Amino acid sequence: MIFDAVILAGGGAHRLGGVDKPALSVGARALLDRVLDACPDARTTVVVGDRRPTARPVRWTRETPPGGGPLAALGAGLHETTAPLVLVLSADLPFLDRPTVRALLDAADGDGAVLRDPDGRDQPLVAAYRAEALLREIALLATEHGSLRDLPLRALTAELELTPVSVTERAPLASFDCDTWEDLAAARARIREHGNVLDEWMTAVKNELGIDVAVDTKTLLDLARDAAHGVARPAAPLTTFLVGYAAARAAASGADPAQAVAEASRKATDLALRWAAEAEADADAQKGGSG
Repeated sequence: MIFDAVILAGGGAHRLGGVDKPALSVGARALLDRVLDACPDARTTVVVGDRRPTARPVRWTRETPPGGGPLAALGAGLHETTAPLVLVLSADLPFLDRPTVRALLDAADGDGAVLRDPDGRDQPLVAAYRAEALLREIALLATEHGSLRDLPLRALTAELELTPVSVTERAPLASFDCDTWEDLAAARARIREHGNVLDEWMTAVKNELGIDVAVDTKTLLDLARDAAHGVARPAAPLTTFLVGYAAARAAASGADPAQAVAEASRKATDLALRWAAEAEADADAQKGGSG
């Protein structure tokens, strides 16, 4: 599915004291980078706001004059796109994920699809729109009001037929945004919870290293456990490093990266188990001989 993405990153962040909100970090990753990670397949990604470092290349633009509000920013970003389908996101969504984005794109019949939060409210800055419908309504509003400056988003969405997409049980926080310092603290605490921290950490590492490979966390943890218990504790990190190196070499030769990791993990796990079994057999033999 061909689509462009427009990410609004130029708000004043008044409830955060005017800081550069998209650059604030959650899990050691900037909010903007987390949103960019949710839509890697966009043909063109336009960020409306001041230029800043990003994890992947984007196209920058700004509404005129700066600070003209979200509708003016959306209009500026839209004119940098060419795809018939446009994903529109705010830059402060720490838990937005790729499946949620895909669900929006798949549901974009009529004029588009909008994410409906757990409280039943539609979120127009987490939505996929038909570009033709957006351009039409934005042109009408600009003609009626003279400009788009300070116009509310509801002036646009009220005239569009949007399919609601409810957040799933898997991603109930997809619409969570960081408007206050309390929101930011809650997001940071959430990713450090026991059930989330490993997945969040793995995603952060992959982004930092510039790799995108499916990782079977359970398999790697089991491997680390077997190496630690059957060989020696320092064997766990050293073994997983070697597995990664072997998988990278296999992938460079044309193997599927995920399968390469799985195969290297299987071989290393089998070796660790054989190592442990041999040591156990020797220990049993020594006990028998001493008896």
